[in-house]
Amino acid sequence: MEEKQIESKLVKAVKQSGGLCLKFVSPSFDGVPDRIVLLPEGKIAFVETKRTGEKMRPLQVRRKKQIEQLGFKVYCLDDPARIKEVLNEI
Repeated sequence: MEEKQIESKLVKAVKQSGGLCLKFVSPSFDGVPDRIVLLPEGKIAFVETKRTGEKMRPLQVRRKKQIEQLGFKVYCLDDPARIKEVLNEI
């Protein structure tokens, strides 16, 4: 499945959960995850969406580690079947 389709399904699922799934763009800081997921009760995580079977680039892996070191969860999502699992973890 294409990245755009997975991202669209994620946005819809987050909205149905009562949250926001914001596009994350940081012009001066490359490699950040595609989406910031904000869920009720102050829950927040970052999600990098990928085409099915695709992996994160080395810079994206480094950004993931940097964000996780600050205490935030970061997910790489390449399978829409995992969306519910990811939202439950958040």
